[in-house]
Amino acid sequence: MLPFANMPYGNAPGYCFPVTELCMYALLFICGWHAFKKGTGHVSWLLGALGFGLLLEYVNVATNSGYVYGQFWIMLGKAPHNIPLCIGCGWAVIIYSSRLFTDNLALPLWAAAALDSLLALNIDLSMDVVAYRLHMWHWDWAGRGYPTETLTGQWFGVPYANFYGWLLVVFFYSLFGRLLAKVSVSDTWKALLPLVSILISQIALWIALFPFANLLKQLFGISSMHRLIGLLAILVALVISGYVKRGKINGYYFPPAASIVPLWFHVYFLSWLFLGGFSGENSRMTAFSIFNVVLGFLLHLPLLMKRRPVTILAETR
Repeated sequence: MLPFANMPYGNAPGYCFPVTELCMYALLFICGWHAFKKGTGHVSWLLGALGFGLLLEYVNVATNSGYVYGQFWIMLGKAPHNIPLCIGCGWAVIIYSSRLFTDNLALPLWAAAALDSLLALNIDLSMDVVAYRLHMWHWDWAGRGYPTETLTGQWFGVPYANFYGWLLVVFFYSLFGRLLAKVSVSDTWKALLPLVSILISQIALWIALFPFANLLKQLFGISSMHRLIGLLAILVALVISGYVKRGKINGYYFPPAASIVPLWFHVYFLSWLFLGGFSGENSRMTAFSIFNVVLGFLLHLPLLMKRRPVTILAETR
């Protein structure tokens, strides 16, 4: 018996969820080890991203925001409103590794946060269509009155609002976290700043996802697809503008954690695209998945070839 109506794929192989979960914990350990060696600021940034990821996932699932999770080993909360711990770990390592990448470029603050968001989206585009078909999480198209759109609705079965949310989550946490990091406080208080960033980011996220989105739809008929396209355009413009105004740097600091995280996500979920038998479902989906992985490699390759200590000589703000 198939686990979900109108979804033609059965349960994932028994080893799939445990391997995925263990890999997430391994990635968190790798990033955590790097953060520990770098000091309080890096540790608090990573832990803050973990806390923010878990909080937003729990709020979304508890308020019936359109999806439920499959059963992993460690689940937080009470079914069906429970979330896997490893999903929070995924948020943490993606946000952390994205910042390790952008810190090399001496970008202005807004441009750095925008690039963090685009790098995270690049990972999510490789992950979501595959993880959805493996039943790691499930959007209830049929329950919302769209039974024929389980695999074809919006982005190959993934709602546009999901990608819109991904961009905003990373952008807000990165932006407010970077702003608060500039505050001159003791190390003890500095360790608590990510908690403030989580609170501010959650409020900003709620406003953007609900009151603001509803207002745009009611007044101008702007759908989730339109919001996604508009937000992408704004973030790309911020990155381009910031790159033009960037500071001068001498060398790069590109630790293994910055490349291992995106490499794992891209390779792992692209492999499951073929192992799970999903690649034959839609040629456009498969072609884009391959293109997205290649794009991720091309984005990281220049810095992978230049792993020297970084010294930022000047920054434009």
